[in-house]
Amino acid sequence: MSNRIITISREFGSGGRTIGRQTAKKLGISCYDQELLEEMVKESGFAADYVKETSEYSPHNSWLSHAFSGRAMDGFSNEDFLWKLQVKIINEIAEKEPCVIVGRCADYILRGKADLLTVFIHADLAFRSKRIVQVYGESDDVPAKRLQEKDKRRQAYYQFYTDMKWGEARNYHISLDSGILGIEKCEELIAELF
Repeated sequence: MSNRIITISREFGSGGRTIGRQTAKKLGISCYDQELLEEMVKESGFAADYVKETSEYSPHNSWLSHAFSGRAMDGFSNEDFLWKLQVKIINEIAEKEPCVIVGRCADYILRGKADLLTVFIHADLAFRSKRIVQVYGESDDVPAKRLQEKDKRRQAYYQFYTDMKWGEARNYHISLDSGILGIEKCEELIAELF
């Protein structure tokens, strides 16, 4: 694959999706996030909500629990089926055009196959808590607990399917703190590196 691909991994609430979309817009290339989910729904026949939860989040907070849950006698699960489908779709997208892909372990899936710029977006808990209340309309009762739960499930999913540690700086080309740098500055920096 000769296309230049940007992958955006992110902590929940850090603005990674927004950064990915705006960076793609600035560069005049496609961004795949919801579009990837829609393709997975179409090809799998599973409900959209199920695919959304299952294709990025482990149903459990640890990779070990994930390894033993919901498996048929042959050891295969719906999550494994969706993983294989996700790998197929991400590879097809990367072969088609330069683009930004948000989440879904795309950094791992395309490693060694494409001209990649892998990015991890993070921010402190206070910034992310405030952001999910303002942007997503989350209840401000306990947003920090929801953030930590989502991140734990993302981490378990990532570790199970990649055998790598999610969010560890050495696994990405750049790691940006959107709470300190701001959403727009993150977009600018990524676009400059493209």
